[in-house]
Amino acid sequence: MEPMDIVGKSKEDVSLPKSTMFKIIKEMLPPDVRVARDTQDLLVECCVEFINLVSSESNEVCNREDKKTIAPEHVLKALEVLGFGEYIEEVYAAYEHHKLETLR
Repeated sequence: MEPMDIVGKSKEDVSLPKSTMFKIIKEMLPPDVRVARDTQDLLVECCVEFINLVSSESNEVCNREDKKTIAPEHVLKALEVLGFGEYIEEVYAAYEHHKLETLR
């Protein structure tokens, strides 16, 4: 039996679209840099683990506030609690940009 890390899902059931992730990885690097396929896979797994970590902590923050829905401020607080406070300003700016884009 596979380990269940996420409610009702095995680790193999939870992933990110690899082609999209590979494109993001490639766009973030200089054009002359190549990344081995297993390294790309490792980066994708790191992203999945990071999302799991932030989601779990966001849920904890939400529960401590007796809320039923995780809100953006819960995610920002989770980042702070997890030691990623230096990214909060940039994450919030990206969130605001996303809100504006969805209104268009």
